[in-house]
Amino acid sequence: MSKFRDTVLNIVRSVPKGTVVNYGQVALMAGIPRAAIQVGWVLHTSENEDGIPWWRVINGQGRISTTCLEHTAQDQKRLLEKEGVKVTDKLKIDIEKYRYRPSIKEVRGLKLPEEYIYTLIDKYNL
Repeated sequence: MSKFRDTVLNIVRSVPKGTVVNYGQVALMAGIPRAAIQVGWVLHTSENEDGIPWWRVINGQGRISTTCLEHTAQDQKRLLEKEGVKVTDKLKIDIEKYRYRPSIKEVRGLKLPEEYIYTLIDKYNL
């Protein structure tokens, strides 16, 4: 496994039930801020691994955007709703209400460059 893949999976595993993150947030937390698409690919290729709550990752507009046949948008909606996340019929989520905001201690534990830490704090109101 690559270091990026391992990091992404560990971040997604840390997202608590009833909360969501977006692909870009995971990419930034993984230390590669412009790798949102790669985060999606990591999750797509890891969806059948135990302990990977892939359904907690949505797009930056607060929508479920999966087009995968193995796990459909309706599957993701059902899994999120089971955890208490409200999802509209148009697959929209109030991302700011349900966003996972790790503690500063957790963010510092990612060993990111200071500029990324400040970006996370500022952009995601940590």
